[in-house]
Amino acid sequence: MSADVLLGLQWGDEGKGKIVDVLTPKYDIIARFQGGPNAGHTLEFNGIKHVLHTIPSGIFHDTNINVVGNGVVIDPVIFKKEIDALKQMGVDVKNKLLISKRAHLILPTHRLLDAASEAAKGKDKIGSTLKGIGPAYMDKTGRNGLRVGDISSTAFKQKYDALVAKHRQLLAFHNFEYNLSELEPAFFEGIEVLKQLEHIDSELYINNALRSGKKVLAEGAQGSLLDIDFGTYPFVTSSNTVTAGACTGLGVAPNRIGNVIGIFKAYCTRVGSGPFPTELDNAVGEKIRMVGREFGATTGRPRRCGWLDLPALNYAIMINGVTELMMMKADILSEFDEISICTHYKYKGETIDYLPYDIIDNDVEPVYTKLKGWKCDLTKMENVDQLPAELKEYIRYIEKQTGVPISIVSLGPDRKQTIFMEPALVK
Repeated sequence: MSADVLLGLQWGDEGKGKIVDVLTPKYDIIARFQGGPNAGHTLEFNGIKHVLHTIPSGIFHDTNINVVGNGVVIDPVIFKKEIDALKQMGVDVKNKLLISKRAHLILPTHRLLDAASEAAKGKDKIGSTLKGIGPAYMDKTGRNGLRVGDISSTAFKQKYDALVAKHRQLLAFHNFEYNLSELEPAFFEGIEVLKQLEHIDSELYINNALRSGKKVLAEGAQGSLLDIDFGTYPFVTSSNTVTAGACTGLGVAPNRIGNVIGIFKAYCTRVGSGPFPTELDNAVGEKIRMVGREFGATTGRPRRCGWLDLPALNYAIMINGVTELMMMKADILSEFDEISICTHYKYKGETIDYLPYDIIDNDVEPVYTKLKGWKCDLTKMENVDQLPAELKEYIRYIEKQTGVPISIVSLGPDRKQTIFMEPALVK
């Protein structure tokens, strides 16, 4: 068997949590492969909204196992809160959730370092979620980090103290005021919760599962345009959010990757700083924000909004090897008589159809085409036949411009508001 990969194709917040929840019955294992509590995967069913930060989005189903892979960084404080909330809902976390021994831990001092670094940048800040993600990955690559497997070591406290001592030196350099004694009790309470779960060699577990015929879905966090290598650097996250990240974040070889499912919104959003060619800093953008409830699931910050960007989308499709697309929030665009799609950029005197290296210091001007809006309520539609002709045309246009079929269209936040497309009906 091969492992399928599901990831976002924009700047995050595409709706990955909902789709993982919808697709989970088709899989035996759902495995997060990168990121940390900077993720906010929102699911909605039975009229209740759920937000997961570290735990895979298949946790609400009874028939599968959820794995937090080695590429993830875990904040024990936030992790405990997630576990407590799931237990209150009757979720059998202990038997449904496995943690990689190789996953790294976020210490309280990582969060302090994140805040100190962002404050020092002033107006040049990158828009960090201040969850300690970047400093934790820095310690990972600097070979200083603590891992889940260290928790069971008798030398864990010694290792913790040594890393905290290093962090204190860095905080002193920033002249950053803090009170670590207020933060540590919750951290060690979270460590005790982590001890109660099963820690595994996740790379062996996943590969053995594939060899035995189990179906695995690798769940990504953030979005492709936030990838540390291929995103809009330096306004990116600290991990590889693309398909290749599933290989390193789970220990799965490239030739074991199957379908690559790319999630995108029918428009674009971005949280925090960084370039955004199609941003609508006007009444239209504000309308999308309010109708779409575009506020960060993790931070609560208002998201910047704009029209769909095809050069950026095609770039993400290319670097991920996307085999099928799933379009989210089509219902939000029902408010508009006319919908714009960016097809090209004007960049350095040329018209181009790709995402160039530097769109920070060199402005890009989007070139738009316009399509007719559908101006009707989509949220109660249940099949392809009910979709308005204008939305079908929007879907056909995107499929033609990307060369990739759209297999799902989401018409609302609930798992029931999901249309499985039949290509013959939309061609």
